[in-house]
Amino acid sequence: MDQSTPKSNRMPTGSVQCDNTTLHLLKANDFVAKAIRDRLKNILVINVCSSPGSGKTTLMQETGRRLKDKIKMSVLVGDPETERDAIRIREAGIDSLQIVTGGMCHIEAQMVLQALDFMQLDAVDLLFIENVGNLVCPAAFDLGEDFRVTLIACTEGDDKPKKYPRMFLTSEMMLVSKSDILQYLPFSVEAVTKDARDINPDLEVITISSLNGEGIDEWCEWLIQKVEKKKQSVLETIN
Repeated sequence: MDQSTPKSNRMPTGSVQCDNTTLHLLKANDFVAKAIRDRLKNILVINVCSSPGSGKTTLMQETGRRLKDKIKMSVLVGDPETERDAIRIREAGIDSLQIVTGGMCHIEAQMVLQALDFMQLDAVDLLFIENVGNLVCPAAFDLGEDFRVTLIACTEGDDKPKKYPRMFLTSEMMLVSKSDILQYLPFSVEAVTKDARDINPDLEVITISSLNGEGIDEWCEWLIQKVEKKKQSVLETIN
């Protein structure tokens, strides 16, 4: 995948992009996303996306519990209404701030940039942006992240990647969540992985359960490696 192409402009095979609409509508967002990257040069930023109810918040809680003594993390949460998810994450001992979108189905870069002024980011190694539950709109908006991670719960059905290809095209990691109930559902990890990699051959995949711990060590190790790699990149730039 050409990493120089903004995520907002990447289109799945067979799609037709109308430059006079899509490009201009998202150009301002891409400009703000760059400002976020420039501001958070020392912090790894992960944009976590999924359908509603896939387990994003539970994953944030479990990730925080496991990594709180290894790296410092914060979470920026997006939801159309309420602050419930941010409260849950704070109860797990992780700093969290809620963006209430007021009915909007996604977070935009300007929302993130404004929210940063209200977060204590000193010494933070990792900032998660937990996006609004939606596999359509969030796929088009670059939030200044280093990586986009998409959860697909085994309760959703294994046909989602080709129904919502842009989300998987613009992600670097797919987490197949709720594997603790996989045996009870007509869901194939092999099938969903094949469809997702048909769209994005570079996509990494981990099967996880935030309840019984399957795959969580591998996920946390992936995060630690990415944090260390970003720090090393920053040092190389300085030197």
